Amino acid sequence: MPGATQELEFTKASSKGQVVIPTKIRKKLKIEEGSILAIAAENGMIVLKKMDSKLTEKDLKTLRLVKEAWNDIERGKYKVRPPETFFEELREW
Repeated sequence: MPGATQELEFTKASSKGQVVIPTKIRKKLKIEEGSILAIAAENGMIVLKKMDSKLTEKDLKTLRLVKEAWNDIERGKYKVRPPETFFEELREW
């Protein structure tokens, strides 16, 4: 994905565990006060996804697929793919 590194931002957790989403990303994704975000954590990685208002069946299916993928990775069943492919699939999600 061309320009993927341009979207990389850094933030810190506060003493209360709060994390600020950088302005550039909030504006790009139109994240405003009250926006709903889904969060998943596995093996030291946290993934946030902006939600419209509730999880759709497609979202639930994707989350199940992510869980299955983590299980496959833990079992050693995976293939190495270029970062561009990963980010393209993540963007489609």
